[in-house]
Amino acid sequence: MALDLETREQLIETVRRFVSERLRPLEAKVAEDDAMPDEIVQEMKELGLFGLSIPEAYGGLDLSMEDECLVALELGRTSPAFRSTFGTNVGIGSQGLVMFGTDEQKARYLPKIASGEIITSFALTEPEAGSDSAAVQTRAVLDGDHYVLNGSKRYITNANKADLFTVMTRTDQTKPGAGGVSAFLVERNLPGLSVGKPEKKMGQQGAHVCDVIFENVRVPVENRLGKEGEGFKVAMQVLDRGRLHISAVCVGVAERLIADCVAYASERKQFGQALTGFQLIQGMIADCKTEALAAKALTMETARRRDAGESVTMEAAASKYFASEMVGRVADRAVQIFGGAGYIADYGIERFYRDVRIFRIYEGTSQIQQVVIARETLKRGG
Repeated sequence: MALDLETREQLIETVRRFVSERLRPLEAKVAEDDAMPDEIVQEMKELGLFGLSIPEAYGGLDLSMEDECLVALELGRTSPAFRSTFGTNVGIGSQGLVMFGTDEQKARYLPKIASGEIITSFALTEPEAGSDSAAVQTRAVLDGDHYVLNGSKRYITNANKADLFTVMTRTDQTKPGAGGVSAFLVERNLPGLSVGKPEKKMGQQGAHVCDVIFENVRVPVENRLGKEGEGFKVAMQVLDRGRLHISAVCVGVAERLIADCVAYASERKQFGQALTGFQLIQGMIADCKTEALAAKALTMETARRRDAGESVTMEAAASKYFASEMVGRVADRAVQIFGGAGYIADYGIERFYRDVRIFRIYEGTSQIQQVVIARETLKRGG
C-alpha cells in the first residue's frame, strides 16, 4: 500500500533519526561484540520495522515497494548488520507466506512476524545448492498427515534466532530440477531440527548465518506453502522483491560512504591544501556520486513499476546487479580517498569495505543476475 506524502515523510524522518541517533553511535560496538543490543532490537520492534512489508490486516505497515525502498535506503546509511536483524522478517522470511500462504497460515504467523515476536529465516542454500537453487537435496517425504524432512541448509541468515523457517525441499525424487521442489513453513521447536554455531564471516558482524539440520523432522501437511512442486516459484517471486530491497540498501550505504569521503577530504590536507582541491580526488567522488545516482534511479523506477503490477524480474535483477557492484566500487574508492586511515579500523571505512562484499553474493550472485538479465532480454526480443 502506497503511503500518502505526509505519512511517508514522517516515516522516513523517523527512520533517519533512529539511524543517526541510535544506530550509528553503536556501529563499532556491534562489530566488536558481534552481537545486537537487546534494547536496539526492542526499539526496532516498536518502530514497526519487523512488519514493513506485512499487510495491515496482520499488524504490519504494508508498505509499497517504492516506500519500502525509501526506508531501506535510509537504513543503508549505517552498518548493514542492523538492517539484517529484521531483514528476513521484511523480505525472504515472510514474503512467501504473504504471497502463497493460506488464510489459516497467515493468521497464525503474520501478526507475530510483524511485531517481531517471531523471527523468520529462509532456508534454500545447501552445501551443493547455492546459485543452482533448483538442485536442493533436502527431502520431504509424505507420511500420513505429515512430511518427514531430512537434509541440511547452509549459510542461513538469522537461523540462530529464527522461530520459523521457510524451507525449500525436494518432494518428488523423480523430477529433477525445479519441478520437484516444494516449500514448507517449519517451526524451530520441532524435534529433529538443529542449528549450527554462527559462522565467522568477513563482514557484517552482529548479523549471523548458520547451518540448519533436519533429521526426521515431522512437519504437518497444512504447513506446506503453496502446492507440491511450487517451491521454486515461491523462491523466485520472493527474490524479486528482496533484490529491490537490497538494491536500495546498497544505494544508502554508497551515499553514507560518499558523505564520509567528502567530510574527510574537506578536512585532510596534503601539499598545503584540502584533498578536495585535487582533481583526481574530485574524479573519484564524481564517479561515486554518478554511479549512486544511477543505481537509485534504476531501483526506484523498478519499484514503481512493480507497484503498478508489471513483471520486473529482469529490472529487479539489473537493479541488484548494478547496485551491489556499484557499492563495492564506492567502498574501494573510499578506502583510497582515506588513504592509510581507510585501512585502519578506527575510521570504520575498512569495516564497510568488508560489509558490502556480501551484497554481490546473496539474493543471487552477480553472475546469476547476469543470467536472469540475459534470459529475460532474449525472451523479450531486446
